[in-house]
Amino acid sequence: MKKIYLLLLLCSLTCLSQAQKLTIEKIMQEPKHSVGALPSNVFWSEDSKTIYFNWNPDKNKADSLFSIAISDKKIIKVPLAVRQQLPAPFGVYSKNKRQKLYTKNGDIFLLDTQTGAVRQLTNTLETEDNPTFSGKEDKVIFTKSNNLYSLDLTQGTLSQLTQLIAGGKKPETKPNEQEKWLKQDQLAMFDILKERADKKKENDKNAKGELPKRPKEFYTEDKRVDNLSLSPDGRLATFRLVKSPVGSKNTIVPNYVTESGFTEDIPARTKVGAAQANYEFWVYQIEKDTLIQLTTKGLEGITTLPTYLQEYKKDTAKAKKPEAKAVVVNGPLWSEDGKYAVLVVRSLDNKDRWIVSLNPNTLQLQLLDHQHDEAWIGGPNIGFTLSTGTMGFLGDNKTLYFQSEADGYSHIYTVDLATLQKKQLTKGKYEVQSLQLSNDKQSFYLTTNEVHPGEQHFYKMSVQGGEKVRLTALEGANQVVLSPDEKQLAFLYSSPTQPWELYWQANQAGAKAEQLTQSQSEAFKAYRWRTPQVITIKARDGEPIYARLYEGKGAKGKKPAVIFVHGAGYLQNAHKWWSQYFREYMFHNFLVDQGYTVLDIDYRGSAGYGRDWRTGIYRFMGGKDLDDHVDAAQWLVKNQGVDAKRIGMYGGSYGGFMTLMALFTSPDTFKAGAALRPVTDWAAYNHPYTANILNEPQKDSLAYHRSSPIYHAQGLKNRLLICHGMVDVNVHFQDVVRLSQRLIELKKENWELAAYPMEDHGFVEPTSWMDEYKRIFKLFEEELK
Repeated sequence: MKKIYLLLLLCSLTCLSQAQKLTIEKIMQEPKHSVGALPSNVFWSEDSKTIYFNWNPDKNKADSLFSIAISDKKIIKVPLAVRQQLPAPFGVYSKNKRQKLYTKNGDIFLLDTQTGAVRQLTNTLETEDNPTFSGKEDKVIFTKSNNLYSLDLTQGTLSQLTQLIAGGKKPETKPNEQEKWLKQDQLAMFDILKERADKKKENDKNAKGELPKRPKEFYTEDKRVDNLSLSPDGRLATFRLVKSPVGSKNTIVPNYVTESGFTEDIPARTKVGAAQANYEFWVYQIEKDTLIQLTTKGLEGITTLPTYLQEYKKDTAKAKKPEAKAVVVNGPLWSEDGKYAVLVVRSLDNKDRWIVSLNPNTLQLQLLDHQHDEAWIGGPNIGFTLSTGTMGFLGDNKTLYFQSEADGYSHIYTVDLATLQKKQLTKGKYEVQSLQLSNDKQSFYLTTNEVHPGEQHFYKMSVQGGEKVRLTALEGANQVVLSPDEKQLAFLYSSPTQPWELYWQANQAGAKAEQLTQSQSEAFKAYRWRTPQVITIKARDGEPIYARLYEGKGAKGKKPAVIFVHGAGYLQNAHKWWSQYFREYMFHNFLVDQGYTVLDIDYRGSAGYGRDWRTGIYRFMGGKDLDDHVDAAQWLVKNQGVDAKRIGMYGGSYGGFMTLMALFTSPDTFKAGAALRPVTDWAAYNHPYTANILNEPQKDSLAYHRSSPIYHAQGLKNRLLICHGMVDVNVHFQDVVRLSQRLIELKKENWELAAYPMEDHGFVEPTSWMDEYKRIFKLFEEELK
């Protein structure tokens, strides 16, 4: 009997061991099986009694909407009929928060937030959009067919406020001399013809006098309209005219595996350096029935040339007097009383941001803040080309709050529009990553990473600045959604080994957080996942590089190691929450099981560490960012007992690019590399991302030549694996085709290419993920072991 018990115990332990063993097939299943279906898209009911979120605990094909009543914390799947009747989670509130405007299926609705009553304001085949309240809140202002309209909430009167007409005005057809003579002859000959003509003139004159006043006709010619807005007092309508570039050639992506059986072309983007859109900002003075184009030519620094052009002095020596930079105007943002309007002007080379006030009477601009960066303007809440970024007015209707990287980190500032006095409210080597104003406009709610670059916590702070009250306590990331009454927090929380779950707590410092969902799959729970150490490595220039270390076992000086390179460039991965690279996280655990040490670093260009780190790759991708990886490899040798001849690298997108640059320009550091969906020539990538970092190729060819792997392919010595989806509309498959031809011409033999005919930039099919990562593992086993 005792032997039987021992046999059963041994069998149980063996089965448990097998259940806990990781395989690439297990890791690369659909996420809902390998990890679990995690909650997302959290929002509150207007009465702050219910939390809504998307979830899929039953592992259906798609997520469904669920709700949790705060009273009993019971989770309920929201029935389809109820979901269809729910107000949209986002919208525009009245000043007292008792009414909310929102759109649904192209129509406008008005919600009474106290009673929950919904009033449908429009029901048309056309799309009504961007509803806001008028200054007196007795009307709804919205856009339809590229014009502004006003709907009186009491009388129901619909008024058109602008008359912007696409195309050009048709020229009047004027009679020639022959036609004029014939007409005069006819009228002179026939009395009835003359009587009828005179009567028509009189009728037309009378009818014209009876017509109500209409907005001025304005033909947009070859431009399109966007960013329509009305001032709170209804006196000024503002809009942008956008002229699309002419002659910019778009790329195509061939799709070989199709339902039709024919190769089909997928229309894709232009390449960096292609002509960009031109923007104009117009103001329509409704009472004067006058349209005026706003000029920004007098702004500080608008004619200053970028310093990189000094390297091309021969090309610029003959240049005429510098012209004003091309810009785009965003806004306006109005104070509630309509006294002040603020515009954000961005240069299209993204090296300047001007925040200016617009005088509603004179239409003159007053500079409030100018941020210039020889690299590019960016950072949390700073906004992009076609956005204002996070900003708004405080309760006094004259103080504007905004964020700026003026001191090197994205912090909160205010400026008094009456006195032009500016004040910095937060300061330190951390970033303010989210910001919202409280209902009473006396406090800010903000998320920062001041505790640690790899943690995100939620705070409350006076609008005057000063001490912040920390409201979240769990180590990791806390993505908070504040309840409408501001008494509760619903938030998604995760740690390195715990995927995102939904939590609730009272809006008080020290309040206990309560977990509401349990989402992990049984397969995920069956393995003891490692918590990577978040460490710092000293770079050659003395700066700390934050990294995640998965420490492997093995004889000192003989251990193999793999360095993973995250993608996107401006992204953070050396943090204390659940990684968006969850497959890679699980693969790294698998590699440690096989005896590897794994390291992934937040190299130069990564998010979370301020302006200088963000722009450290300006004009040289594969420069300081690659130096950081080389320094990390040397640290592994010195501090982790890794064999310097047994270090490999892999990564996707920017990580694939970095792998190529590493094997081409630092071949003695890395024994093998897997470049997944890599950029091989930055001149073939898109404009918004690339032009920020490398300028335009026709203007800064030096930056493109030193940053593009295809120009350094001669340096390949060690084994290279390239994997790429053939219908990738982000980094095109053409990139690796061109590099393949270059490697062939250079007579390189130690490389291979795996093509995935039905995959885009982000793989979808589990079989593709499995194939790719089996190839990566095989590469490392053959070259590093």
